[in-house]
Amino acid sequence: KIKLTKKYNFNMKNYIKKNIDKIRSDFPILNKLQNNKPIIYFDNAATTQKPQVVIDSLKEYYENYNANIHRGVYYLSQKATEKYEETRNIVKNFINAQFDEEIVFTKGATDSLNLLAYSLARTYLKEGDEVIISHMEHHANIVPWQELVKYYGIKLVVLPVDDNGELILSKLEDLITYKTKIISIVHISNSLGTINPIEEIIKKAHEFDIKVIVDASQSIQHTKIDVQKLDCDFLVFSGHKIYGPTGTGVLYGKKKYLKEMVPYQTGGDMILNVTLEKTIFNDIPNKFEAGTPNIEGIIGLGEAIKYFQKYSIDDIYEYEKELLNYATNKVLEIDGIKIIGTSKNKASVLSLYSDVVHPHDLGTLLDEQNIYIRAGHHCTQPIMQRFGIPATARASFAFYNTIEEVEQFIEALNKSIKLFL
Repeated sequence: KIKLTKKYNFNMKNYIKKNIDKIRSDFPILNKLQNNKPIIYFDNAATTQKPQVVIDSLKEYYENYNANIHRGVYYLSQKATEKYEETRNIVKNFINAQFDEEIVFTKGATDSLNLLAYSLARTYLKEGDEVIISHMEHHANIVPWQELVKYYGIKLVVLPVDDNGELILSKLEDLITYKTKIISIVHISNSLGTINPIEEIIKKAHEFDIKVIVDASQSIQHTKIDVQKLDCDFLVFSGHKIYGPTGTGVLYGKKKYLKEMVPYQTGGDMILNVTLEKTIFNDIPNKFEAGTPNIEGIIGLGEAIKYFQKYSIDDIYEYEKELLNYATNKVLEIDGIKIIGTSKNKASVLSLYSDVVHPHDLGTLLDEQNIYIRAGHHCTQPIMQRFGIPATARASFAFYNTIEEVEQFIEALNKSIKLFL
């Protein structure tokens, strides 16, 4: 057990802390052994592990009511439809959207952002209009807009970051012009951990009648999201980052905009009526859900959110913050390594860089000790270029991780770095 010092005075009354063994028992993979030793999974920013209830829901669907949704008049189809649409209501309540139809299911945040880029372009943008993103965006919130520059003639404007990995917010108003139509911004950086002042950005944008897209892929599982309080126009996240199945995602959009927007994909289930002369599209949200969806995945996402909601998000945030602060202070004691992203307002991400060992080599050495981190550019190459590095070794935490795991990580990190000094 970790000896708790005055410097690291953990809140032993925190519900997550007190029930961590029970929480971990809900995740089968955390109880597996590799080379007869427990695994330490610190790659939660890439994807989270799944609780048993989510795994069971996939099995239950295939064994008991596997059928295509919507329009089927028989029991299996109606049951599948009921469970699928139940998740829509679960998500709506989870993020406090106003209407069920403001929730669109996608393959993930990348799919959601592509949908938004192309649908918004075809509905609202014209040549010369401007879209503002930040220097710390995931590629999924950069590349679609770059494609619009090529094919629609829009202009992409970038909000810079400082040496701590924080947005230089004072420059935002200077970047806004009468041509600015959209700001698409990440809530929490997946490579730096920076928590951006999203409420302030939204408020400023709306002063100029600018629509705001929030990428909540790294915030949905760490902080409270209330879309009505935020007043964001759109918000996206991936199911697999909040303990749900891969290949699932959510796009929230204000009803008035979703009704106006043209669909991103066409085909089955998004139509109301088709003749050889013309097609009438379905109402929202069906208008944006072409083809057979990942039915079992969306049902599993509903189970993941229900599981997640058993715990207080405030307790989760506090507990994960303690893990991050503890790991940060311990890393600062290690010679030959530095932290990339030193904002005072961070969440669950610790990105490390060393001049003596490449991040990939560091990741490999930790893997040999059953500690799983991510090494690479994390689909954020522009921010790596901003800091003049090729990649980082990233440890990212979830509420099922422990202080003991952090201690083993620090010990293994020390051991690995010393091999190169």
